[in-house]
Parts: sequence; structure tokens; C-alpha cells
Amino acid sequence: MSNTPSVETASVFTSQDPLVLFDEWMQAAAKSEPNDPNAMALATVDAHGLPDVRVVLLKGVDRSGFVFYTNLDSAKGSELRTSGKAALCFHWKTLRRQIRVRGPVARVSDAEADAYFESRPRDSRIGAWASRQSQPLTSRFELEKEVARYAAKYAVGHVPRPPHWSGFRVLPQQIEFWRDRPFRLHDRLVFHRQGPVDAAHWEWTAQHLFP
Repeated sequence: MSNTPSVETASVFTSQDPLVLFDEWMQAAAKSEPNDPNAMALATVDAHGLPDVRVVLLKGVDRSGFVFYTNLDSAKGSELRTSGKAALCFHWKTLRRQIRVRGPVARVSDAEADAYFESRPRDSRIGAWASRQSQPLTSRFELEKEVARYAAKYAVGHVPRPPHWSGFRVLPQQIEFWRDRPFRLHDRLVFHRQGPVDAAHWEWTAQHLFP
């Protein structure tokens, strides 16, 4: 019997539309991942040209792109505003699948940011005011004091969205789907967007890659 590994022909790439395929994979992850199936690594570049990466949560995806929210004065907020570009990576260990996204970024509208901010728990909205994200912290007490200050300020009624808090949308130029396969003969399919960033309807070309 031959010891040569075989490549399984069955495919999980059920659509030639990467956003439809992303939705299918995300729904599968929501059923299998015990925690935060919408977690993604967000990569940026700082002012010195050094890469920077951290895990954030995807809060929306549509034909316009992939949306997340942050403090605009944080390290990632500053880097995104300066470079205008980002990369994302979703990895679902239970499914042995991964998706990578790259492209320019744009600020979400004030209406979008307001709507999402209102959906957050009240304590999280207070925390957005209290935390000077990515700035030096002398002690935990300093943070707790700020939380108490804003909790008192907004003890009743509406907690408005801070001016330094909003969201970004990654406008995908490239989306790659990866599935683990035996003998490291993984499945890889990459989509490249055709047309300008601000086009109302994007067209995609697809290419299978060697693992």
C-alpha cells in the first residue's frame, strides 16, 4: 500500500462570494467555540514602522467591511488613524479554520458609533469615559477613582458616547480562507477585490494557494 498522502476533494469553500463564505464560517464558529467566536487579531503599524497586534472583538460585518470599536486615543486608534491600514486574523481552534483580512480602514459614522455605544452595558459606557486607554497608569486606585468620578457624574439618565470613542471599518482588499488538512496539505483560498475602495459593488477574483 502506498504511503503517499491523499488530498481530500471535499471542499468547505461553498461560495465564490467571500462575505457569504465568511458568514457561513462565523455561524459554524458560533456553534462550536466556547468563548468569543468573534475574537480577531488586529494588526497595525506604529509610527516607527513596527508591527503591533492585539485581540479585539468583531462587532459587525456587512458589504462595507468588518467593524470594531475602540478608544481613538489608544495605541491602536492612533496607529489606525495614522496609517489608515489594518489586517485581521480569525482563528477557530475547534473548527481548525482561519480567515485573514487585509485592507484600508475608515471611521464608522457617528450614528453607527452612537447606536453601538448605547447597546453596551452601562458599566462599560462608564468605563469608556474613565479609561485613558494605553496611557501610563500609576496604580489600580487611579483607575477606580476615575470610574467612581464618572459613575457619579452619570449616576442617572443617559451616558453619552465620549468624543474619543468610536469605531473603524476594515475595507477588505484581500480575504483568505484556510482549513487544516492531514499531512499539512491545508486548503487555502484567497479572494482579491477588484475595483476602487468606494465602489458600491465589489467584484472578487478567487485563487487556490499551495499550503
